[in-house]
Amino acid sequence: MAKGFFKDMRSELKKVVWPTTRQVINNTLLVVVLVIVVSLVVLGIDLVLEYGDIKLWNLISSYIG
Repeated sequence: MAKGFFKDMRSELKKVVWPTTRQVINNTLLVVVLVIVVSLVVLGIDLVLEYGDIKLWNLISSYIG
């Protein structure tokens, strides 16, 4: 059973079309750029919400006392 499994696995791996070095570099750069962009968007949303939270608590504290 194991012998047939490894034979089939080797046969399937021969059919795989591996990406070129250039494709790997392009995909890696794309992922890095997208991670940076999404991080900046999340940072912007976080800063806006933090600013709103501070203003809201200042407004509440001015009414309380």
